[in-house]
Amino acid sequence: MIRNLAICASLALSVATSFAQTPASAPPAPPPAAPAPGMPPGAAPAPATPRAWESLSPEQKQVLQGYQGKWNSLPPERQQALAKGSQRWISMTPQQRAGAQQRFNVWRAMPPEQRQLVRQRWQEFKALPPERQREVRDSFNRFRQMPAERRQQLRQQWHQMTPEQRHRAVQGMHAAPPPHRVPR
Repeated sequence: MIRNLAICASLALSVATSFAQTPASAPPAPPPAAPAPGMPPGAAPAPATPRAWESLSPEQKQVLQGYQGKWNSLPPERQQALAKGSQRWISMTPQQRAGAQQRFNVWRAMPPEQRQLVRQRWQEFKALPPERQREVRDSFNRFRQMPAERRQQLRQQWHQMTPEQRHRAVQGMHAAPPPHRVPR
């Protein structure tokens, strides 16, 4: 349980911050899109087409103003991701924007190695079956609802484990059956 919650907390940070890779003047770009439903696994989606700066809405231009001078030289996939991210940003409430900005600042403060680890964990999470993803989210939500002191204890226990112990804990989580759920 301790290991599961600690791993879930780490994974949730990954989920929350993995898509933030843009300058502070722009909202975080979303992660790469999954293949369209019905598309065979591993099949590449149709290549993105370049999007002219002039085709963006005035609101998008304001959000993406840091990219104005270099927009047309960005790869089409990056343009598409930024345009989509700017639309998400525009549709957010002020509270949602503040939370996103806070997560983005955490992301920017991470060393490159930690960012890479977060990206890797995000990909691992996305590769899980939907039921397992739900279990991880549920476990993390239980962790978040614990008193701060208990969460800190669990974090300390996790940090005191050797890499081998952590690895065994993660492997044990994947091999263990899901916890019994009582129907509501």
